[in-house]
Amino acid sequence: MNILILAAHPDDEILGMGGTIKKFTKQKNNVKIVIFATGISARRSTNYKNSPSYEIDNKTNQKMNKQIISLRKDAKNAAKILGVTDIEFLDFPDNEMDLVSNLQITKAIEKIIKKFKPDQVFTHTNFDVNVDHRALYNATLTATRPKKGSKIKKVFAFEIPSSTEWYFPTQFSPNVFIDISNEIKTKIQALSKYKTELEDFPHPRSKDAIHSISKKWGSVSGFNNAEAFYLVREISK
Repeated sequence: MNILILAAHPDDEILGMGGTIKKFTKQKNNVKIVIFATGISARRSTNYKNSPSYEIDNKTNQKMNKQIISLRKDAKNAAKILGVTDIEFLDFPDNEMDLVSNLQITKAIEKIIKKFKPDQVFTHTNFDVNVDHRALYNATLTATRPKKGSKIKKVFAFEIPSSTEWYFPTQFSPNVFIDISNEIKTKIQALSKYKTELEDFPHPRSKDAIHSISKKWGSVSGFNNAEAFYLVREISK
């Protein structure tokens, strides 16, 4: 089975479904990860720190470009731990994908789908404070619309800790739970490759929080640890 994962930024794929990715590769499925934006340039500063400024000078921009290369190496190393070698990076503007037309994002996804021919597609939920996450969800809905000849049978949405839970007052309401009790350690190991993206507890993007979240979803689905999704669309004969 071909599994396509569409993530806005490096580390989203691990935060959202790292354990499930590992489960898929253990089951000998063919997994492809596509990361759309850099995850850095919106910070408008170097050393992975956020700046309140919008404009940046050429020197800062050059330093950030080096950090983007480094972050993509982290993404490849994290993917390798999960058993994935097919990872692709696009160059959409970080935290400004709302400035890009839905058509342009959709066409990029359609091109990937045409070549990879996925059976299942995973992407972000639209209940999320991050504009890139919402833009990618909307484009995925369009790119995966049911049509004759499509192999896509299921489309799922996942949450991103430190982004999804802050979309007040609505909330992420999953209806699919995948047991990652045997994969949670590998998920956290893969996440650790993103050394610049991890935070200290109680931040949602910390090792302790990620483990707690997996236990929370496990507690509502009968597992020790789980990842949660909602099924956006299923097509069956």
